[in-house]
Amino acid sequence: MTPKPAVAAPAPARTPSRGAVATDVFRPPWWATNGHVQTIWGPLFRSDPLPLRRERLPTPDGDFVDLDWLDGDRPADDAPRLLVLHGLEGSSRSHYVSGLLRAGRAAGWRGVAFNFRSCSGELNRLPRFYHSGETGDLAWVIRTLVARGPGIPIGAVGVSLGGNVLLKWLGEVGPEAPPEVRGAVGISVPFDVGAAARVLDRGLRRRVYAENFLKTMRSKVLEKERRYRGFVDVEATRRARTFARYDRVVTAPLNGFRDEVDYWTRASSGPYLARIRRPTLLVASLDDPIVPGRTLPDPGRLPPDVRTEFTARGGHAGFLEGRWPWRTSSWAERRAVTFLTSVLRG
Repeated sequence: MTPKPAVAAPAPARTPSRGAVATDVFRPPWWATNGHVQTIWGPLFRSDPLPLRRERLPTPDGDFVDLDWLDGDRPADDAPRLLVLHGLEGSSRSHYVSGLLRAGRAAGWRGVAFNFRSCSGELNRLPRFYHSGETGDLAWVIRTLVARGPGIPIGAVGVSLGGNVLLKWLGEVGPEAPPEVRGAVGISVPFDVGAAARVLDRGLRRRVYAENFLKTMRSKVLEKERRYRGFVDVEATRRARTFARYDRVVTAPLNGFRDEVDYWTRASSGPYLARIRRPTLLVASLDDPIVPGRTLPDPGRLPPDVRTEFTARGGHAGFLEGRWPWRTSSWAERRAVTFLTSVLRG
């Protein structure tokens, strides 16, 4: 089972604001003003893999996680580290990870992508998986990076689920975060995991988004069951067609939660934002088809270290710009690296 966080969960968050104010820092091109287009275009057409060098990092519980370092024309060994965390069922090969690593390299950072357990192309060893609120592996990766390079700055960027994990960890450790961790960025973060799950479990979003995620998640469970017979209810997993059902029969029992609602509540990063004590930027769009706009935090109630850039358009982990569809880049990826660079200089 996943060990429970060392820090007790904060009290339930306030009722989310009913409408975050949008800024005009990002304006989509004429061909991508729709949130679904912004969300889907990247996975379909932004395929530009980078040369990565894999490092297998043993974990204290006898398992492993894989780090993928950006190779080729890399900065000096003492250059700042850009640590990137991917989203649900993503990996170091996700289009936004490549975009962030590429932007980091251009700014002089040394990039590394952290693959959550079972997401690097090989299933992890133990009868468990990653989940939205599991921060132990991230803490271990950061401790390892700090031990290898004391004093070398680390800037972290988490996208979607990866952003939730990153922000939750920052809130858990608060002022005790290693001094090497200078700043963080969360892009398209589901601050309320339950709200995002409920949105994805309904209507068109269920067919377009949820089923694609759940298909690979179910497949991993079935593959792991060959080694650990009966570690979950496999037949119930086969029938799971919603996040509510999957989290009820897989995520909750594997990780010590009462049910899916208990998991969603305790895994959400929203209640932890007030404890963050590192310069942090939250990037989100009001037309995100996965993260409801009403769940975005109220900027006026965040700590001084946390700033927001909520845009009217951008979709989920999209924020695509470019006059023509075949030549695109991401404003959010570039903005994340610019923010972290400004934190270092500041």
